[in-house]
Amino acid sequence: MSNSPLENQPAGYLPAKVWSPKTAYGGQFASINRPVSGARFEQPLPVGKHPLQLYSQGTPNGQKITILLEELLAAGHTGAEYDAWLIDIFKGDQFGSGFVEINPNSKIPALVDHSAAPAIELFESGSIMVYLAERFGAFLPTAPQARAQTFNWLMWQMGSAPFVGGGLGHFYAYAPIKIEYAIDRYTMETKRQLHVLDTHLASHEFLAGEQYTIADMAVWPWYPGSLYGVYGTHEFLEVENYTHLLRWYKTIAARPAVARGRIVNRTSGAPGEFLRERHAATDFDLLS
Repeated sequence: MSNSPLENQPAGYLPAKVWSPKTAYGGQFASINRPVSGARFEQPLPVGKHPLQLYSQGTPNGQKITILLEELLAAGHTGAEYDAWLIDIFKGDQFGSGFVEINPNSKIPALVDHSAAPAIELFESGSIMVYLAERFGAFLPTAPQARAQTFNWLMWQMGSAPFVGGGLGHFYAYAPIKIEYAIDRYTMETKRQLHVLDTHLASHEFLAGEQYTIADMAVWPWYPGSLYGVYGTHEFLEVENYTHLLRWYKTIAARPAVARGRIVNRTSGAPGEFLRERHAATDFDLLS
């Protein structure tokens, strides 16, 4: 490999004074990306029988919420029963009028709590997790130190993951051409983040200390989950070298609620490894 990250890349590019979109882009998501927001077609959202209605897909961000909901149910919070409707982001479902009404940003997940009047609409995974943790009084410590650490790591994940997904993941897995400079830049940052987690978990059982919290549920699908299952960068990043992170990851993966939550709203995988929609606990029984 050349020492120059720009070798074999288009030369002489200078940004225009005013940006304008290209007529066509390559790569996955190219056909649905636009520089404007808002609904593109009329599509009301379905509503099931439970107060909590989740509209999502089983990406790392979507898994955060279904893992939390399954953990709440496992802990005995029967009010956390939910319907999980698939929003297929590869087909552009996130731009339907019903979804955009809940989330003007057109990103999964979105949640509506119909137990309140009027119903409470939520978007952004971190916001949804805090809402559910506070609503059920679970997985968010009340002691000031542990509570602060939980929020520290939750916000860390929300700020850090775009470098993994839209950064390394996009340029490594989805971009129409491989740009060495971009891959190298985001690999550097992703490995730094992995080292942050590995170093911290060398002396902590969970991210906030000794308690399993929403911070763990938020980080787990991304680090190193997405690097294995979504982007296929685990070998490239030498993820196996982060032994403390992997100890933590395997501990959480062994939780039955996590095993259930991680497959909800997934659309593909091995038999028993995906459940397009979830409307009752018995839906998991149909997978066996």
